[in-house]
Amino acid sequence: MNKPLRRIAIFCGLLVFALLLRDNWIQYVQADELKNHKKNLRVDIARYSQPRGNIIVDGRAITGSAETNGINYKYKRTYKNGEMWAPVTGYASQVYGTNQIENLEDGILTGNDDRLFFNRTIDMLTGKDKTGGDVITTLNAKAQEAAFKGLGNKKGAVAAIDPRTGKILALASTPSYDPSTIAGASKKDETAWQALQKKNNPDEPMLNRALRQTYPPGSTFKVVTAAAALENGKYENIDEPTDSPVPFKLPLSTQNLKNEGSIQCKNVSLREALRISCNTVFGKLGDDLGKEKMLEQAKKFGFNDEVFTPVRADASVYPEEMDRPSNALSSIGQFDTRATPLQMAMVAAAIANDGDLKKPYMVDKLRDTNLNTIEQTEPATMSNPVSEDTARKLQDMMETVVKSGTGTAAQIPGVTVGGKTGTAQHGVANSKNPYAWFISYAKGKDGSSPVAVAVVIEGSDTLRDDIAGGKLAAPIAKDVMKAVLDSQK
Repeated sequence: MNKPLRRIAIFCGLLVFALLLRDNWIQYVQADELKNHKKNLRVDIARYSQPRGNIIVDGRAITGSAETNGINYKYKRTYKNGEMWAPVTGYASQVYGTNQIENLEDGILTGNDDRLFFNRTIDMLTGKDKTGGDVITTLNAKAQEAAFKGLGNKKGAVAAIDPRTGKILALASTPSYDPSTIAGASKKDETAWQALQKKNNPDEPMLNRALRQTYPPGSTFKVVTAAAALENGKYENIDEPTDSPVPFKLPLSTQNLKNEGSIQCKNVSLREALRISCNTVFGKLGDDLGKEKMLEQAKKFGFNDEVFTPVRADASVYPEEMDRPSNALSSIGQFDTRATPLQMAMVAAAIANDGDLKKPYMVDKLRDTNLNTIEQTEPATMSNPVSEDTARKLQDMMETVVKSGTGTAAQIPGVTVGGKTGTAQHGVANSKNPYAWFISYAKGKDGSSPVAVAVVIEGSDTLRDDIAGGKLAAPIAKDVMKAVLDSQK
């Protein structure tokens, strides 16, 4: 071979090598990226070429699939009572993608998960249409309905947990939206999507307030401060007098920490301080214990860490960098202390379960099209924020709050209920309507607690002077707890 031909041969060989290299790079290295690329329409066409599997509550599907007349998509997602269940399901849209359970369990719901390979193979051999598997949730339909109806036209959220297992029983957020309205690819769906965006709707109906919004927890956080005092040996007897002067001047400050109204808080016991919700007692306790011990106790309950249910919940916050007066205010749930409703439900659940905090979860199991379980969630301990002895003392205190304190609206005849109210300041110099909180648990006949609840009311048409956790939030918590107890009869 002469020199020019050899050069041409080498050049052609290099071109072939480069082509093979590029082809292999695309097929093996970039395969997943290209497959899941948001502009790869083939993926979405395939995803909606058959019915999605369903999300199940109490044995019934709260989702479905409907045939469309579209050019590209044969099916679209449908939802039953979509507004009520949106904080649980999220949405599956032909145009806007998926979120929450619809996103995290997309492989199961579409049938593309590797664990469904055997089912896909059998369906291919038998000629059966491909279908997705199902997601079985831990939710309690009656509890969810009670939470959603209780919130009504108020802006707020409810989270309910089974303290014994960590199963999430209710997860409601209002205002809400119906995922069915954005499931398709029509102009109507686009209009609905735009109307739901924050820039066009300040009420943010797509915000999952139960998991993704943090609020100052107000006096509900006093339960955490009481736990820190008992765990660190500041007090042992919940009925002994505390060293709590009135007024209590904030450390390094000329400002006094005030109590609400004319309640008598001077040197009262921990039980009485929680019953009537004394700011001075718990503010001084936080200062006496110091920032480090308060922070340590808050973290044991789950503060400062995200929680995955598997849907992500924002981290609640107990500030790590602050001075003494700020720590005193943080100890009564103000300053920069912030919590999600899920987090405060976790606090109540840990206390109700004798100090054993179970990891919250809302997916009980995944199953294939033949109803075989392919994955089961097992309850797991997340932490032990307090000892059993401390938990029992805190239960005693919280039950007094409901029997004869600020939480009497949560009483259920014949049932032992523990709780704590909270009314958290909002806005500069408390210029906006406060947040109304209530956390609680109810005990079954065997003494264990099958439900713990947190309710927050962010906004309502209630007059400012009537906004209080005991008035607005406690009745909702009561209805949710009663729904769970009734469902176990």
